[in-house]
Amino acid sequence: MHVNGTQEESSASSRIRELRQLLEYGLQAGIGVGHSLGITVESVDEGRTVYTLAPSPATANAMYTVHGGVLATLMDTAMGSAVFTRLPDGVLYTTLELKVNFVRSVKLDADRLTCEGLAIHVGRRTALAEARVTDPGGKLIAHGTSTCLLLQPADMTQAG
Repeated sequence: MHVNGTQEESSASSRIRELRQLLEYGLQAGIGVGHSLGITVESVDEGRTVYTLAPSPATANAMYTVHGGVLATLMDTAMGSAVFTRLPDGVLYTTLELKVNFVRSVKLDADRLTCEGLAIHVGRRTALAEARVTDPGGKLIAHGTSTCLLLQPADMTQAG
């Protein structure tokens, strides 16, 4: 964004850059649930993220399909990240509520799944997001919504 002839970075682009750095660090260090499950980030934009997951034995349930909790984790990651890109500097979030509707099961030998997360509303105290998991043919696998609690810097210093 340009202000008075000078380039000023918007809060959104700052948060997008911060999220990309956090994700890159986690991948390089091999940490986090996303790394353990094989979740990868494809794109990060203001209010929108796209992640992918390749089904594998690590994602299996007792019926040898992708575990619903893995899909919920994929969606929670995409939704939370989408919200994060819309937050002012210093504001963090935590998932307050997660609702997932599973539409169809996914076999472990299936192709890579795509999850798009969108920040629908970002207020002062809460944010709302949604996500869709689809197969390579565009078939809906799962749909979910999330309410996030926004943690203002003052909230974090008063915790204890």
